[in-house]
Amino acid sequence: MKKILITGANGQLGRAIRKEYQKESGSVHVILTDMTESENISKLDISSLDAVMSQVADQRPDVIINCAAYTNVDGCEKDEDMAYRANAIGPRNLAIAAEKTGAKLFHISTDYVFSGTADKAYDEFDIPDPISAYGRTKYAGEQFVRDLCTRFFIMRTAWLYGDGINFYRKMMELSEKTDKIGVVEDQFGSPTSSSELARAIRYLEPRDEYGVYNATCEGQCSWADFAERIFKKCNKSTKVERITSYEYKNRFPLSASRPKNSVLDNRMFRLIGGGFVMKDWKEAFDEYIKENV
Repeated sequence: MKKILITGANGQLGRAIRKEYQKESGSVHVILTDMTESENISKLDISSLDAVMSQVADQRPDVIINCAAYTNVDGCEKDEDMAYRANAIGPRNLAIAAEKTGAKLFHISTDYVFSGTADKAYDEFDIPDPISAYGRTKYAGEQFVRDLCTRFFIMRTAWLYGDGINFYRKMMELSEKTDKIGVVEDQFGSPTSSSELARAIRYLEPRDEYGVYNATCEGQCSWADFAERIFKKCNKSTKVERITSYEYKNRFPLSASRPKNSVLDNRMFRLIGGGFVMKDWKEAFDEYIKENV
């Protein structure tokens, strides 16, 4: 039986991957770990090499899927050491353990490895140039995985939502308190459901075409566009006030810079063939709403 170890199993992507592999019940044994122990989830601090080596040596997984990360963008700016421990040292440790045991390693990365200043979608062959601590630490994690592990998939995603804290839930919370919300209209990306990213991971998992993959839903929009679709699909009367990034930063001072262009081109999926395509962001979001509202 194939054994798959998931770190960060209680996050929104971890939960989606667990759900995806439930479809293969009986042929796959999923091992769940997170920073905090709970029912059916073992405690694992990936920033501890000893803890990682012990867990991997004990479980001997065929595949490790690393969903653990410090994703508070402004928090990373305030405590970069903490961000490096979670986003760089953690992946380094998992890469060492995977290489020693022969496991495949999936590492989840982000659009924040890019500056966001390009006038086109970023593909897997563009050179990263992060502008924030979050981006720098995530890119450092990518480099450790590349350097220390032979059988790896680095999955860059963006604007992720699912069963957890995300933009959709924030908009819904604010809609209960006010009838108009200021949302940025000059930052662009591809809202990506965690279930679609989980589907992409499961598609690649049995394959040996290792490397870096962009994995976002197709199409693009601004944060303001996304907010309007959220309110429309959830039958909310809340109005979106379209504002610039500059206006937003004046209203809500932030520590970290955000990329204005977070659009990723899933070029590698096209290049390897096989016909795998992630759903359009509108279709994926509408499915999410049907299942969760």
